[in-house]
Amino acid sequence: MDKHEISKYQEFAKEKLGFGFHDPMLLVTALTHRSYVNEHKKSCTAHNERLEFLGDAVLELVSSDFLYRNYEEPEGIMTAWRSALVRTESIGESGEQLGYAPLVRLSKGEKHGTARAHASILADCFEAVIGAIYLDQGYDTAKQFIEKWILVKLDRILEDGSWRDPKTYLQELAQHHDGATPVYRVLGEDGPDHDKVFTVGVYVDGRLKAKGEGHSKQVAEGAAASEAVKGYLKNGQK
Repeated sequence: MDKHEISKYQEFAKEKLGFGFHDPMLLVTALTHRSYVNEHKKSCTAHNERLEFLGDAVLELVSSDFLYRNYEEPEGIMTAWRSALVRTESIGESGEQLGYAPLVRLSKGEKHGTARAHASILADCFEAVIGAIYLDQGYDTAKQFIEKWILVKLDRILEDGSWRDPKTYLQELAQHHDGATPVYRVLGEDGPDHDKVFTVGVYVDGRLKAKGEGHSKQVAEGAAASEAVKGYLKNGQK
């Protein structure tokens, strides 16, 4: 990678993160997917999985410390809150907001992957960026980054109840407001056996409330339940 290419990553860091990296190749590596390395073995040898591993640990520590210091809740509640903060959808959303997608290095095949795959890659990169910041700038800067892009979401998570298990929460809402128990039905299956996507509908009192997709029926049911919960909350039914 030449100096001009590296400078793009430094410019991004200064503009979006507020600082330049002492070692800009840490940021480059954080935004390099394994598929890119496999496609460019002669010129690139480092991908972001080790940084992702480190960043995941830092993210969990900072989130846990924040919750412990600010809330007097049982372990189970705080674990659920933390899971909602650091789940793939949450950190992938933060990655979209940060705007590093154009800098992520992918193979040609991955560039044409599904939206779901891209969201997962952006989330992985976010954790890798945390790892890179931690190594390059230290714990306090990594903590500030996490506070700005992740921990600020807690109020919204608590307000909309998205920290709760969606199927359990939906059952409570459906029984309270409709006097009925949700029923899940598989509406479709798509793709080869090794990469099948299920579409599931959730019905309350015979009416379709929402649909969800996933690589297993259970995941699809959870996605459908989440959408149905949003419908109840949008109508002021808490």
